[in-house]
Amino acid sequence: MLQLFYGGTFDPVHNGHLAIARAARDELRTVVWLVPAADPPHRAAPGAHAEQRAAMLELAVRGEPGLLVDRRELRRAARDPDGRSYTIDTLRELRGELGHAAPLALLVGADSFVGLPTWKEWRGLFELAHFVVAERPGIALDGDLPAELAQAAAGRWRQSPAALDQAPSGCIFRLRQPLHEESATDIRRRIAAGRPWQALVPPPVAAFVARNGLYGRAAL
Repeated sequence: MLQLFYGGTFDPVHNGHLAIARAARDELRTVVWLVPAADPPHRAAPGAHAEQRAAMLELAVRGEPGLLVDRRELRRAARDPDGRSYTIDTLRELRGELGHAAPLALLVGADSFVGLPTWKEWRGLFELAHFVVAERPGIALDGDLPAELAQAAAGRWRQSPAALDQAPSGCIFRLRQPLHEESATDIRRRIAAGRPWQALVPPPVAAFVARNGLYGRAAL
């Protein structure tokens, strides 16, 4: 069975993240592991620190079949607090656990995918995993990719999710799903400005944000 991992800062996790994870779970008929990124070394946490972000993720997926949280990047950071957390390292770690023949995929938003050439050892990612690319508002995937990414992606696109089960890595599948406008950046700004935001995140996450005074909101 395809092993599918969805990484990000999830700062905070919101309804758009969950919609993508659910769509991938249903379309590919597999479990989706959500992988919160570790805090970057030598600077403040993105907004909430890693443990808080992971806790919010676990609240968000509680009771959701087929959605689980994987804390491996946090554990790796705990072993090496000065280290950086890169996707290439996570995929190598997963390959060490799953073996070289297991189908493995990375779920990313279209906005992350078009920025792939800025990632560490980005060309090597195709040797370790498939990509499942979720459409995002305002991000074009048809003929408008950066030239080096378009060249690397040529011949890799697949129309059927079943194709991802037939090879361990190297393919790209476009996940078409209802588009959501939520973004973590906008939610943080709304909270800091005292504007409505609660409807954009799962209720347990909204309660956690308020209880812990995150993103400039006074704790309750």
